[in-house]
Amino acid sequence: MARVIAALIRHGDYQQLSDTPSAHQPFALNAKGLTQGTELAAILNSFCNAQQCQIQPMIATSKLLRAWQTAQQLLIDLNQPRMQIQQYADLAERCVGSVANLTVAQIRELIKLDPRLDDLPSDWKSDSHYCLPFQGAESLLDAGQRVAKLLTAEIQILQQQSSSDQLKIFVGHGAAFRHAAYHLGIIDYEQIALLSMFHCQPVYIECLQDGSWQHIGGAWKIRSEHSQYTD
Repeated sequence: MARVIAALIRHGDYQQLSDTPSAHQPFALNAKGLTQGTELAAILNSFCNAQQCQIQPMIATSKLLRAWQTAQQLLIDLNQPRMQIQQYADLAERCVGSVANLTVAQIRELIKLDPRLDDLPSDWKSDSHYCLPFQGAESLLDAGQRVAKLLTAEIQILQQQSSSDQLKIFVGHGAAFRHAAYHLGIIDYEQIALLSMFHCQPVYIECLQDGSWQHIGGAWKIRSEHSQYTD
């Protein structure tokens, strides 16, 4: 069975609404984000040379514009004509459902106006288990499980189909990737709140033949003490 490594890449910095917890914002990369990926192709090529593997020609990305733009720039920089982008809804960050792209104040007001609902806990944005009480919402752990399922399915297919060792690129979102890493047994639950991801800096994970996963390269970002979860 071929060895297949997953490169988890958080998209570049993007235009983001202030005080708005939804990570399903449909905005583009900003100027900073457009420059953050300039060294990404070289980083990936260097890793592949060291691991003696090839970059799989289909880059997986979420359907959010900032992730697709990051993948598109990477595709250009890698300069491999056969490479393409495939978009997956399941690579998106946590969905907050019907209150998507409302501000924190607006969400709190809706909670107060609904007699069925309790007040929001103070740490609701960073509580991995908490799910907003609105239709379509999911918790951070729900999002991580969704991403972990997709990663596992994609990598296992490639393991069976590939005749040579491969690197599969996934461009998505920090919190969802981090919670996926927990579900895959790569980090402990206590580490979720302590870690983040650098923009456009790969974290490499590998699914072993027994189905277990391990972190084999790339650095997690150490989260500042008072920061909130953001994509």
